[in-house]
Amino acid sequence: MSGHSKWAQIKRQKGVADAKKGTLFTKLANTITIAAREGGGNPEINFKLRLALEKARQANMPKENMERAIKRGTGELGGVQIEEITYEAFGPEGITLLIETVTDNKNRTASEIRRIVTKHGGRLGEANSVNWMFERKGVIYFKKPSLAEEKEALELELIDQGAEDFKEEGEVFIVYSLPADLEKIKIIIEGKNIPVEHATAEFIAKNPLDHSQIKNPEKIQKFLEELENSEEVNNFYSNYEE
Repeated sequence: MSGHSKWAQIKRQKGVADAKKGTLFTKLANTITIAAREGGGNPEINFKLRLALEKARQANMPKENMERAIKRGTGELGGVQIEEITYEAFGPEGITLLIETVTDNKNRTASEIRRIVTKHGGRLGEANSVNWMFERKGVIYFKKPSLAEEKEALELELIDQGAEDFKEEGEVFIVYSLPADLEKIKIIIEGKNIPVEHATAEFIAKNPLDHSQIKNPEKIQKFLEELENSEEVNNFYSNYEE
């Protein structure tokens, strides 16, 4: 499958410095809140919430923060209302992006996203100017089986359950599926005592950018790092493969 892997970004988040944990916890809490608002506060029956809580635990987010985020989503806590807004953008070196935000002040967030994008020589796009270049997929990352026959047997079993494609990045094995098949595929993998490093539904670029056409990759990296470090950005997807 052609598409942008976010594994480099995920690894950076796992190793985030203490000084940046506040920003990471804010993003994780927003994800938990949205999941609870959409599907309720019980992770046993809300798979999206269960995934969000798993990510929060991996980042050592305090339990009380997670509980507060759930209550905010279910309406048990008062306070400001938050909403999801996705921006479509064109960045440096011709990259395209979908930038997901969760905000309590859309004017502030819009201003900050525009500032970051234009600072790096990009521009915001109109609705559907970028979205059509991506497709929503379930994506699971886990350690690759050591034996080739084990990997092949696992692939065949997962294909029967809806897996569409596979990719290897070093020791990491990546499975792609329809978002609706993500949960059952994850259960099968974990049922074989294989720890899942990351599982989510994300946007995958249909046609990744050709690296041979990129003149200044450092410029792209600086842009993506500023997006990643912004509290206004909850997540982003691009057609640039790191």
